[in-house]
Amino acid sequence: MPFDQLSLDPLVEAAALPPMIAPSRTALVIIDVQEDFVSPSGAAGHWGIDLGVFEPPLGKIETLIAAARAKGVTLTYVRVVSRPETDIDALKLLHQRKGRPPQALAICRAGTSGVDYYRIKPEAGDMEIEKTLYSSFAGTDLDAQLKAKNIDTLVVVGFTTECCVDSTVRDAFHHNYNVFVVADACAAYEEELHYGALNALSKNCALLTDCASVVSAWS
Repeated sequence: MPFDQLSLDPLVEAAALPPMIAPSRTALVIIDVQEDFVSPSGAAGHWGIDLGVFEPPLGKIETLIAAARAKGVTLTYVRVVSRPETDIDALKLLHQRKGRPPQALAICRAGTSGVDYYRIKPEAGDMEIEKTLYSSFAGTDLDAQLKAKNIDTLVVVGFTTECCVDSTVRDAFHHNYNVFVVADACAAYEEELHYGALNALSKNCALLTDCASVVSAWS
């Protein structure tokens, strides 16, 4: 669905973007590109969902990683690593009240292939953050690591837009970061959720951009 057919705030003009995401103070935050979420062989692959929606943004993410690495932008890989002991009571009760079986909690379990990155891989010197729920800031040292590198700006990509991307972007704003969401490098299992999340974030705590503009700014 074209952006001009939606009520989204407009994308930041490409010409204005370079000083806003200067490599020396910016991190590319890559959220939950994992087997269980987007791979046909992972958990989502057994839910009867068409995962084809993730292919275009996956390609954009790979392009952005290469552009960021070439320009010296800090790469921050975030993923869920869950264990039975980290399943909080609120999550378990929520699943119970929704009528979901207990095994529905077993997503991205430590020691399984579902926790692995899908099609991407950190390199030496990249930041890696492990989380147990949605926000990349909740229960992690992400804020401390970013501030230690004098980073004040985040370019966020990944999955899913309405869940872990949304939670991370909101928390980043509340931690006083300037946040950009790369709209075509994110996705949700339902198109309406993707655009609804982008709409809400752009109205309140982030600016929207696209892959081509970010690559141009870092070239």
